[in-house]
Amino acid sequence: MVINAGEYVHIIHRQLFQSDAQRHFVGTVEAIEGNLIRVKGYLFAMDSSHSQFVRREQLRTRIVALSDAVIVNVLPSHVKIDHITYTHRPNGDIHITDGTDWRFDITHL
Repeated sequence: MVINAGEYVHIIHRQLFQSDAQRHFVGTVEAIEGNLIRVKGYLFAMDSSHSQFVRREQLRTRIVALSDAVIVNVLPSHVKIDHITYTHRPNGDIHITDGTDWRFDITHL
């Protein structure tokens, strides 16, 4: 399998329509079966009034189908996923960070 249990992932749910909610999920892969992964982590949703991604505080477990409806980024093992935040740069770029020197540019994903 390309993804292994215990790995950290950042999942972008593709928008099929302009009005679709912009949702991302960051978590730990707990299990894999076929093209399904069970992930425990946090939902980040676009707050349209501030045009920024906001983390929902509730820890969630999701079953995600690995398909063309999602983009899955495998994060480094040293990333502190409980501390992930989004940074919106003045030039429009969007980075995720865990408060350390690590950053991941998701602007064009």
